[in-house]
Amino acid sequence: MRTGSEPRTARSPLRTRFWLSVWGLIWAGAGTAAFALAGRPGWAAACGLLCVVILVDLGFIVRHIRQGPHYQPGRDIPPYEPGDGSPRGR
Repeated sequence: MRTGSEPRTARSPLRTRFWLSVWGLIWAGAGTAAFALAGRPGWAAACGLLCVVILVDLGFIVRHIRQGPHYQPGRDIPPYEPGDGSPRGR
């Protein structure tokens, strides 16, 4: 259904993003270990930093998934109507 407000009501593919992050974490962890064993501390540190960034992102992804259908609605929940920008209750 197209309402013309898709950027504001778009649904995030959080589960796909979760699994891509897990895949990236595996590769970054393997890179950290491989570069550490090869005696390349700079590259190992860069891959280690990437692991930290991925872990923080995974934390946000899991938090949004657990917040329920507002952030990750199923197929049976219609898109939310965009607000008019005014505070509610006034």
